[in-house]
Amino acid sequence: MRFGIFYEHQLPRPWSARSEYEVFQNALAQIELADRLGYDYAWVVEHHFLEEYSHSSAPEVFLGAASQRTRRIRLGHGIIQLPTNHPIRVAERVATLDLLSGGRVELGLGEGQGPVELHPFGARVREKRDVWEESVKALVPAFTRETWEWHGTYFDFPARNVIPKPYQKPHPPLWVACSNITTIGNAGQWGMGALGFQFVSPEAARAWVTRYYTNLTRHQAKLADYPVNPNIAMVSGFMCAETDAEAEEKAAGWTFFVFCLSHYGRHGIPNPGQGNMWELYQEWRHTEKAQETLRSGLIGSPETIRRRLREFEAAHVDQVILLNQAGRTTHEDICQSLELFAREVMPEFRARDAEQQQRWKADVLDGRVELLEAETEGHTRYAHQNEDIVRLTPDELKRKMAAKEAAQGVENASRRVRGDRDRVAGHGDGQ
Repeated sequence: MRFGIFYEHQLPRPWSARSEYEVFQNALAQIELADRLGYDYAWVVEHHFLEEYSHSSAPEVFLGAASQRTRRIRLGHGIIQLPTNHPIRVAERVATLDLLSGGRVELGLGEGQGPVELHPFGARVREKRDVWEESVKALVPAFTRETWEWHGTYFDFPARNVIPKPYQKPHPPLWVACSNITTIGNAGQWGMGALGFQFVSPEAARAWVTRYYTNLTRHQAKLADYPVNPNIAMVSGFMCAETDAEAEEKAAGWTFFVFCLSHYGRHGIPNPGQGNMWELYQEWRHTEKAQETLRSGLIGSPETIRRRLREFEAAHVDQVILLNQAGRTTHEDICQSLELFAREVMPEFRARDAEQQQRWKADVLDGRVELLEAETEGHTRYAHQNEDIVRLTPDELKRKMAAKEAAQGVENASRRVRGDRDRVAGHGDGQ
């Protein structure tokens, strides 16, 4: 099992003149520390306009800085939003980062959160999966072809040589965001690594790992010509301390992460620049849902975390991505947590990785181990999810938007009828 760290660049209000400067500088220092401690990956999101929840709108710039302060840690886009970025610009920026880092880039690709992020860029929520698929097809060949053109529904560009080319050949490994858990199955079909969240249980992990590898080996349908990246990674709320009680006390930032995720998904941003997520969060943080959120993460003493990790290791999860830059978790607590985990937890799992995990994977991919079809119907949520966090499939999203438009059409028609009646009535009164 390999280990990564994860960054949203969260910044709860109130803000000072140096708040954003400090959050970025501290994150760079944490990644530099993680590199020295032997962590494998540093993943950075792309989000737009999600105040307090994520100030990471230019991950390629941040990762470029991280590339010059580290030597071996892999630098992951987790993810680049394809509906808000032109495929040529994605290819150019990723290749440049790969050259700057000496070939350490991992390329995660995703769709974007929703109307808050997509609409200012002229992108429509219902089309985001279709745009994502076309963008992958338009993007990947640009890494290798000396002349490449695309003429599609959403993108159209003439033949050009997109430069520079990546350091890694043919290009960095491809991943897909699996914020909707069912996308894990699609990731296997597409032959991409799956970037999701922590599973509710070891049984759920086994079911989805099996579904992923079944699709990868039996139902593969890649979107373009790229090497298969057979990997499943799960993001988890994280805090490692000497005792469970100390870890839980320091891990409140994880509950802020989940609260914001739910709030923005349901309410959007009615008053940009005037909200206060931290203030809204104060009542929710003491609810039973918040306490369940704490219990869902990798939060506790080294022994508690080791015990939970063994369960996911047995389910053949490849990578665990640790999220503790969240809420108001301090720089000092983050660094101490990373150091304790690296010293007390990582060595056990590193020692077994080549012998157990990599051998099992090789046997599955070569057909020496035959997997039975997995039943995933009962496992439709991640560990941190509750009824406040709604994740729709692309088809569900299209149906919802169509129904919303139909209802809006009926309302508009009713307004026109009322307007006509009022005008008729006005003429009848001699007006």
